[in-house]
Parts: sequence; structure tokens; C-alpha cells
Amino acid sequence: MANSTTTERTTTIPYRSRRRRECRFCKEHVDFIDYKDVKTLMDFIPERGKILPRRLSGVCAPHQRMLARAIKRARNMALIPYVLD
Repeated sequence: MANSTTTERTTTIPYRSRRRRECRFCKEHVDFIDYKDVKTLMDFIPERGKILPRRLSGVCAPHQRMLARAIKRARNMALIPYVLD
């Protein structure tokens, strides 16, 4: 009898579907992410200085690869610090 009430509860709770987040760069039709655009790159680097993963940044796979490459180039050119203070 207790089992039947728990199954009723699970069926009455509405299923919440998550909307897929659109890629920020696809929405703006960006073909190339420039390493000199430090302001944009800093949006994808948290306080610890690591590059945000795709699941947190909401960027598609091709743009995530371009973004990582641009951040690494900007770090190499000393436009972005490796570790933020």
C-alpha cells in the first residue's frame, strides 16, 4: 500500500525539461575567435585561471577548441596571466 502512494507521487510531479543553451559564438555568427580580444577571453577564465569546460561555458565543440587555442595563444603572448590574483 505504501508503494502505490510513492508511484502516484512520482507521476504527478511535472517533468522539467532543460533547454539547451545556445553557443554564444554561433548565435553571433563568429567564424574565428581572436586571441587579441582579451575581454571576451576573460569571460571563459574563472578566478583560478583555468579554461572553463564546455558544459559550464555553453560553447559548442568547434568553438570550444578555438577558444582554448586563443586563450593559450593570449597567455603565450602575455596578454592574459596564467594565474589570476
